[in-house]
Amino acid sequence: MSADPRLTSEMLVGALRRRVNDSGGFATVLAKGDPISGVILVQALEKGVYQGLFERVSNLLGSGALMRCGPSVDEGPEALDQYLARRRRSDPDLWIIELDIPDAERFAAETIC
Repeated sequence: MSADPRLTSEMLVGALRRRVNDSGGFATVLAKGDPISGVILVQALEKGVYQGLFERVSNLLGSGALMRCGPSVDEGPEALDQYLARRRRSDPDLWIIELDIPDAERFAAETIC
């Protein structure tokens, strides 16, 4: 029995960028990962203010969910930069996309999960 087809990481990131940009927000890829199955991290901002970091994880049903990860908002930009650098060193196939739009977490969850 073959597995159900699923969208690649590159397709999901592209769809998220288009949706955010079409809604008046700003989306940019900070780091490209594996086009097929790279893990996706979403760095959420609102009007340039960091709101959190979220990772797309698979659930038991084969679909995705967003999980908050990384340093808290209060830890500052240096902690975030260090975390992202550490993650990229341990997983060079990792995608990092930055979204600057109100309710970025919701946009990401609706699009890539």
